[in-house]
Amino acid sequence: MLSKSKVKYIQSLGQKKFRQGEGVFIAEGPKLVLELLLSVPGNIVEVFAVKEWVVEHQKQLVSFTCTEVPEQELEKISQLATPNMVLALVKNIEPVMPKEVKGQVVLALDGIQDPGNLGTIIRIADWFGITQIMCSEDSADVFNPKVVQSTMGSIARVRVSYTSLVEWLSGLDDVTIYATVLEGQDVTTMKKISSGVLLIGNESKGISPEILKLANATVTIPRKGGAESLNAAVATGIVLSHLI
Repeated sequence: MLSKSKVKYIQSLGQKKFRQGEGVFIAEGPKLVLELLLSVPGNIVEVFAVKEWVVEHQKQLVSFTCTEVPEQELEKISQLATPNMVLALVKNIEPVMPKEVKGQVVLALDGIQDPGNLGTIIRIADWFGITQIMCSEDSADVFNPKVVQSTMGSIARVRVSYTSLVEWLSGLDDVTIYATVLEGQDVTTMKKISSGVLLIGNESKGISPEILKLANATVTIPRKGGAESLNAAVATGIVLSHLI
């Protein structure tokens, strides 16, 4: 049985100000928690799981503090509509500001505010071997439970940093900055790239003018039908599938 103070503490981590203050986020579900146990074991603070899951994963839990809880207790601390067997408290995975962009592809996200979009973009980046994402300061919090959930474990391998994109991009030398826009070079005709920055804009407004003017190349997904635009995560996947 969890104490009321413990339940209240875990519930509070659903809010950004408490996550930032504690330096801890919530991860839920068997696949996600197992991924984090393997990838960032030193960041695991505590695991809470139903008996069935604990018994099944005894070997993986040997080095961790694990509290067995009944389903109704898990429901109290879960951020999900339907709790999924296990919840872990994890220390924030520290971002790494890239000192050098040459030789790698970095995503730069301008105002991606939907948590599901950000989480999916992190997962897509991981699929294509991209390990660094730079976000504008008004983008969604990477440790938001919905973001964490959407990454399906990729949050352990892709580092996400927050900064002024104008300042960061202005400081880059001899780097191609590709902006995804409605009118640009057809991505299906472009050669593969091994380095550069790919700019993805806000879900409804696109890339802000002050950031867009720093780009020295543009990328467009050719449109065949009548849709006004593409979901930011979908667009990221399509562009990377051609460029990477």
